[in-house]
Amino acid sequence: MAYDPLSTALKFGFLAVLFLFLLVIARSSFRDLRRTAAPAPDATGFHAAQAYGGEVQRGVDAWLIVERGGGLTRDERFDLLGGLSIGRSKDADVQIEDRYASSIHARLFSREGRHFVEDMKSTNGTLLNGGALHGEAELVDGDTVQIGDTVFRFEAS
Repeated sequence: MAYDPLSTALKFGFLAVLFLFLLVIARSSFRDLRRTAAPAPDATGFHAAQAYGGEVQRGVDAWLIVERGGGLTRDERFDLLGGLSIGRSKDADVQIEDRYASSIHARLFSREGRHFVEDMKSTNGTLLNGGALHGEAELVDGDTVQIGDTVFRFEAS
């Protein structure tokens, strides 16, 4: 009988620790959910149908060419067929060694035969032709894309 108050205190202590543990897990989950980037506007899975009898639009060949930096060789070419991602991560299609680059810093993609670059909410931002890039922008032949000290040139033919 002398252990009754101690037993009750230990039960409440255990419940308090369990509650704190669940609180930490829930907080961590909500933080991860808030950090998740929103999908691109064209990521719905629905695509416009070609008009009957219309000519199929052919995409132009396009490349991203290294100007300088990133631990890459100057004039190295990356084909934009299917799009590509740029960043420090091993998951990036173009892996660069740049201290100002995020793990997945930017992506390049095509839509309706045109090519676009999008900053993936990186910490230090992406420059398009020397100006800050907010969201996505269309690329034209000769545009430069800069991530930290790494510079690429867009070339279409």
